Amino acid sequence: MMDIKGLDYNTQREVLLMPEYGREIQKMVDHAVTLSSREERLRCAKSIVKLMETKVPQIRENVNYQQTLWDHLYMMSNKQLDIDWPFDVSGAEKFHNKPQPMPLPQGGIRLRHYGKLVGELLERLKVMPEGPERDELIRLTANQMKRDLMQWGHGSIDNEKVADDMARLTDGAVQLDLKTFTFERVNLAEPQPSKRSGKKRR
Repeated sequence: MMDIKGLDYNTQREVLLMPEYGREIQKMVDHAVTLSSREERLRCAKSIVKLMETKVPQIRENVNYQQTLWDHLYMMSNKQLDIDWPFDVSGAEKFHNKPQPMPLPQGGIRLRHYGKLVGELLERLKVMPEGPERDELIRLTANQMKRDLMQWGHGSIDNEKVADDMARLTDGAVQLDLKTFTFERVNLAEPQPSKRSGKKRR
């Protein structure tokens, strides 16, 4: 980048820890840290907090917004502001801790449109002994699979598709007899969740 004397580029400035308060507030905080008197530092800090509140007025909607403001001041000073804090700021760093990535709940599912729950039910059916309980679980799982197919818009919600998927995903342990098995009625007129996000139709 061309360096023209007298011009101050944002890209050349130090990155603000809390840009919502602006660079002037940050400069005030930096100045407060350098003040020699503890009482003077506290008076300056109180003035800064009042200005911070005017910069982000929506913060007043929080019940403990005063605590939040002082936490922010503490972090903006890089924990260097030596004053008698009116609030406990020991937990201020929690505002800047990045959340740990959440593990994907559908790992290992061969057909993700059926989801984790259906995958678990199919795994259970593989080892479940024959009987009324197993028959009921097959009925519930098959009907859920049919609803899932319709919701995800795969263009096919026929019974043979469900039966084929169920047999394949249970390694052949479940074989639906479509001559005797009765699916619940799926109402195509009911609104179904769309994969596309956007404005609602009027």
